[in-house]
Amino acid sequence: MTGKARFIFPVLMAGVMAFLMTALVTYLNLGFPPDFVAHWLHAFVIAWPCAAGAAFLAIPLARRGTALIVKVIGE
Repeated sequence: MTGKARFIFPVLMAGVMAFLMTALVTYLNLGFPPDFVAHWLHAFVIAWPCAAGAAFLAIPLARRGTALIVKVIGE
């Protein structure tokens, strides 16, 4: 991935992952109270930047790990 895509992809991927995971964890912790959406969105707003930072670190490692595994097991 080159250019702007290498910055946009991790941010969008982190957003999707944070959106889904915060929904699940909020549900597991609270069930569905009347203010579920407010709790969920609060968690999401905190989690997305954290997930984006983690993605910038994890994606290159995952690429290298994937290349190594594919090299070992063959295409």
